[in-house]
Amino acid sequence: MSIRRPAWLVPRVARTEILGGLVVALALIPEAISFSVIAGVDPRVGLCASFTMAVVIAFVGGRPAMISAATGAIALVVAPLAREHGIGYLVATVVLGGLFQIVLGSLGVAKLMRFVPRSVMVGFVNALAILIFLAQAPELIDVPWPVYPLFAGGLALMVFFPRLTKAVPAPLVSIVVLTALTIAAGIAVPTVGDRGALPSALPVPGIPDVPFTFGTLSLIAPYALAFALVGLMESLMTAKLVDDITDTRSNKTREAVGQGVANVVTGIFGGMGGCAMIGQTMINVKVAGSRTRLSTFLAGAFLMMLCLVFGPVVSRIPMAALVAVMVLVAFGTFDWHSIAPGTLKRMPVGEVAVMAVTVGIVVATSNLAIGVVVGSITAMVIFARRVAHLVEVTAARESDNVRYSVTGALFFASSNDLVYQFDYADDPARVVIDLSAAHIWDASTVAALDAITTKYKARGKTVEIVGLNKHSAAMHETLSGELAAS
Repeated sequence: MSIRRPAWLVPRVARTEILGGLVVALALIPEAISFSVIAGVDPRVGLCASFTMAVVIAFVGGRPAMISAATGAIALVVAPLAREHGIGYLVATVVLGGLFQIVLGSLGVAKLMRFVPRSVMVGFVNALAILIFLAQAPELIDVPWPVYPLFAGGLALMVFFPRLTKAVPAPLVSIVVLTALTIAAGIAVPTVGDRGALPSALPVPGIPDVPFTFGTLSLIAPYALAFALVGLMESLMTAKLVDDITDTRSNKTREAVGQGVANVVTGIFGGMGGCAMIGQTMINVKVAGSRTRLSTFLAGAFLMMLCLVFGPVVSRIPMAALVAVMVLVAFGTFDWHSIAPGTLKRMPVGEVAVMAVTVGIVVATSNLAIGVVVGSITAMVIFARRVAHLVEVTAARESDNVRYSVTGALFFASSNDLVYQFDYADDPARVVIDLSAAHIWDASTVAALDAITTKYKARGKTVEIVGLNKHSAAMHETLSGELAAS
């Protein structure tokens, strides 16, 4: 039996993965430093977290080529705890949050992704593109004038260089050229080194410096649960996005558990935790063309190597070069077709509203998880209202009775009006309710049918319910007569 060689061992694939990992590592450095500032910790904590997250998830994650590292959403969750109680409690929260993710992943939380509608997914993609773009704006405001031509030059290089060759990622060429130019010409512009100190040694494992008491657990548990939920939401949504881009399927359950394992390891090594990074993932998958776990692993490995070995050079990379990369990523990530006039004209108003709500909430809160939850709930409400109006009740007089034929899905939204569709006073003594073209989904419908039966009985009339399918009959038999208040 022949053993299949891993894809990343093919020279052409390996080159793509190596260069992709290098570009992502360069883009991770300023991001990790920024998120460390948001969390209120030393920049080296965020950089070490990005290193451990990327390296571990490369082995245990369920979505090849996806990048996980320190993120803004996680930083916002842990910031209050770090500010009020210190780094020890933050690290303990990361470990506990990782354990929560392992449990939730094992229980099948990833299966909930099937309930995220396409309109929410499109809103999620467009919102993250807007957030990526807005995050770069401060780097272009109140800065020395050379930043602007450097920024424009970086964009031009990334747009036109691929027309010459795609052997080397254009973002890498842009970063190298602009860095060499600013160093050679002595141009004074903001650099990576201005954002914070880079690590000078590899992180070492340790136990969180907190008292192991119930008081500590009760303090960090709410933060850890929020940490786990936000991290899983962003990671699973990003995994689904990469699935669509690469036309491949990932193991969402493995990804959920893998995120937990990576965060536990990150916490043990004193990091601030993290989850999937959408911007860097887009660089890796869409810009660099990476498709395997090698690029994810190398992103983390290169990150630490750049900090430890090439720190002085990396510190002199102009922020304009990295901002140009992220702006181009934002432009490429946005689904422009979704807002084209022709698309909006053909789309149902409800789905456009869901997309707009998702984008609005995400941009307003800077939290992708909140936007996805609100957008999904909005979609469910609109769907429920739409389906509720599809229920029809028609009456047909027969020799000694009246037959009501009910068509549609009967659940809490549609069955509330069902009671008012019958003529209790003028109907004959025998009433037949035919549910052959309907389906009972919940207890609210059974209660509504009981109420209809009760109204007829109060007038001395009998009701016969016929045509129930197997599921509806079982639910009606189990619940009928048991739902009224005693």
